[in-house]
Amino acid sequence: MTDGRRVCGHLLVAALLLLPTMAAAQAPVVSKVEPPNWWANHSINPVRLLIRGANLAGARVTCPRLACGAVAVNAAGTYAFVDVRIAPTVRPGDYPLTLRTAQGTARIPFTISPQLPVMGRFQGFGPDDVVYLLMPDRFANGDTTNDRTPKSPAILDRGKPRFYHGGDLAGVREKLPYLQQLGITAIWMNPIYDNNDGVDTLEVYDRQPTTGYHGYGATDFYAVDEHLGTMAEFKALVDDAHKAGIKVILDMVANHSGPYHPWVKDAPTPTWYHGTQAKHPNNTWQTWTLANAYAHDSLRRATLDGWFINILPDFNQDDPEVARYLIQNTLWWVGMSGMDGIRQDTWPYVPVRFWRDWMTAIKRQYPTLRVVGEVFDGDPAMIRFFEGSNPTHEGVKTGVDYLFDFPLYYPIRDAFIGGKPIRAVAQMLMRDHLYDRPDALMPFLGLHDVSRFMGEQGATIEGLKLAFTTVLTTRGTPLVYYGDEIAIPGGPDPDNRRDFPGGWRSDTVNAFDAAGRTPPQQAVWRHVNTLLRTRAAQPDLRRARTEHLVVTDQQFVYRRGRVVVAMNNDTTAATVVVPSVVRGTDVLRACPPPVVANGQTTFRLLARSSCVFTP
Repeated sequence: MTDGRRVCGHLLVAALLLLPTMAAAQAPVVSKVEPPNWWANHSINPVRLLIRGANLAGARVTCPRLACGAVAVNAAGTYAFVDVRIAPTVRPGDYPLTLRTAQGTARIPFTISPQLPVMGRFQGFGPDDVVYLLMPDRFANGDTTNDRTPKSPAILDRGKPRFYHGGDLAGVREKLPYLQQLGITAIWMNPIYDNNDGVDTLEVYDRQPTTGYHGYGATDFYAVDEHLGTMAEFKALVDDAHKAGIKVILDMVANHSGPYHPWVKDAPTPTWYHGTQAKHPNNTWQTWTLANAYAHDSLRRATLDGWFINILPDFNQDDPEVARYLIQNTLWWVGMSGMDGIRQDTWPYVPVRFWRDWMTAIKRQYPTLRVVGEVFDGDPAMIRFFEGSNPTHEGVKTGVDYLFDFPLYYPIRDAFIGGKPIRAVAQMLMRDHLYDRPDALMPFLGLHDVSRFMGEQGATIEGLKLAFTTVLTTRGTPLVYYGDEIAIPGGPDPDNRRDFPGGWRSDTVNAFDAAGRTPPQQAVWRHVNTLLRTRAAQPDLRRARTEHLVVTDQQFVYRRGRVVVAMNNDTTAATVVVPSVVRGTDVLRACPPPVVANGQTTFRLLARSSCVFTP
């Protein structure tokens, strides 16, 4: 009996010793607040905070100098939602909130930020611009100190095409003079969200893991990836770009997160994603079903709800908390940086109702900002379906400003790489009557999701120059993929994402400088530069109506206002007679002066060449 009392006494002492630990374990913990800051006099007020932590059950939030609403906590007690109303008179500064439960309190850091001046920011983009797509990790390494960070030291290796290579925001800032010299007026960068800190063993190719160097696998939607820089550096890049007359378009992803985001294991709501990592629909990529008025809803759901490559967690935008989170996150990036536009990834894979609400929120706060959506489809009917002015089956108009011109991309590749008839380019342009605004398309000859133009079998420098002539003189807002201006080769992903030569201090060749380019590279660069300078100097090339004057199998002549473009895709020289008077000088210096007689103009076109006659 004495031994029993001794044992009980020991147990009682042990229990008493554990009490502080148990109480501490039960006290609320706040580990992250999204968004971490907001603005007074903003179109979204109140702003809804998503608080991540532990032991949040039964929480309430007090706001000494702001107004807080009721708190909603998920079943696991790991996430809390609370609305914070900001009076118009609230001045910028720190406004910490307090989260309270029966077990204790936790501080919630929160800041009211000063709004950026509107002048010179949030400019939008359009046909007066030429957009340059670059991948920050593959463009230039301006800050070597962020190459191997303590947070993620082992995922940089320039010898591996799917690892980080060291390019960053500082490198882009350093190369703004190059872009300015080339004639670029806007840059589009891949997402700069924070991505996974280690190798990705879920997305594997040839038994090799990958990394998130491309930015499309976010693990934190409110942070810049440490390999690229910081939010302060992004804002500095935007400011410097604006001083150089260059706008900034940032890639965003509202369709999915990365598979390593904390939400995948612990979601804020039961319907945050479509399914779970263990059990979810696989995306069928049948985007045509979305435009099919006869399709059963189950056909559309497979495309809307499926996880990309069966790996990327698909957001459920029908969950109002998800929708609000994504909308606020978009406006946060814009408000923090002063950027001018958004490229939205995987546009068809998100319900049009969400896009309508998302675009409405953007335009309410930043009416001059512009958005281009990615609809990866060569059928003009599909592009038409997703035009912002077109009511879908549900009668919803998304209001998106621009879409990529994938329908024109395919005949450009076929004609100028494969030697197929150039007539198909004209025939595709004929389909412009299907669109409400053909000038709201973004034509291109290459980008980061397809093989490089010069990586295709049969590609030549002459064909590349013809393709550039087409893209930079047609209607819409043209896009140039980084390195195409110097004929960089490259096959499918990731070979199409090679480092720009000269962007790293150890590079033996610097193609950012004319002296470092080969004669063929310089020939293409000069061709693009001439076209961009001409486009900037000739408003007709940006705004005037297009008129097709001659279309044959391999010759194509068209007029835009007072500018006439003539192309010969044949392997032999050709003579073309235009049924009108054309006067002017060929800025590309590839054609002799045209001969005018009897109201007609005769051109002599060299093999696989183009001419641009300006008044």
